[in-house]
Amino acid sequence: MSTLPSAVHARREGLVIACRRRTFAVALPGGEIVDCVLKGRTMMLACGDSVGVSLVAGGGVIESVAPRKALFYRSDAFNEKLIAANVDQVCGVVAPGLALDEELIHRWSIAAEAQSCRFVVAANKSDLPGFDALLPRLEPFARLGYEVVALAATIDASPLLPFLAGRKTALIGQSGMGKSTILNAVAPHAGAKTAEISEALAAGRHTTSNSTLHLLPPNAGDGWIVDTPGLKAFGLAHIEPQSIAHAFVEMRPFLDGCRFRDCRHRDEPGCAVQDAVANGHVAAHRLALLHDLVAASDYARRPGR
Repeated sequence: MSTLPSAVHARREGLVIACRRRTFAVALPGGEIVDCVLKGRTMMLACGDSVGVSLVAGGGVIESVAPRKALFYRSDAFNEKLIAANVDQVCGVVAPGLALDEELIHRWSIAAEAQSCRFVVAANKSDLPGFDALLPRLEPFARLGYEVVALAATIDASPLLPFLAGRKTALIGQSGMGKSTILNAVAPHAGAKTAEISEALAAGRHTTSNSTLHLLPPNAGDGWIVDTPGLKAFGLAHIEPQSIAHAFVEMRPFLDGCRFRDCRHRDEPGCAVQDAVANGHVAAHRLALLHDLVAASDYARRPGR
């Protein structure tokens, strides 16, 4: 990309709708999309960031970023990926007939809870054989209080619309689950906008290797949705070890009941979480996942690793 001229014509507020390396597409009020670069190199940007842009001939310079209400990440001990900013909902898309990884769904819900976001499961492709076998696999999430919304996005995505209206949603799922179909159904302008974004970023044909943000149409309610790449893994090492247990919604009522304030919920005497597992209030596999996540978070913070 060529260097932007230094002469500043105007300063505007905008919304980051696509990121590619150090180039960003920013939507301005009125719908114009501007190709921007970031002033300085000290901050990562993501779809959903509200930014201050100085417009120059041929594009813009992002000079400020508004305080964020939430940051949706995935991470392991070595890498961290900022997926979206300022989301208030995470929608996990699943479908039958594919190698559905249920632990991924647990991880998505925990990542959402860690950022005080609502979590919804979109059970797509209800018109396919095998869908009836999918629903029992999702029952544990319903018992945790999460909405499970059945739909066939190629036919009718309307069951999901009430959950998207007025929300700032990160749409997440494994490849092949139908995220793009859902996006095109709930935001019919998405294809055209994607082409416009790709042109603005000089990125060629759009792929799902980068997230893109799409405003929902007025008849679907105020809000926007971020289409994210298909994910095979979803690490949570960015969450502080002592905060992870609070992201398990069913464990929260028991956390203050442990004898020790720094209880790790393993073999400590007087552990209320272990008692809750024994009494059937917390699933044993969820406690095992907690231990795995805490260990990964501890390792990521280990000096000299």
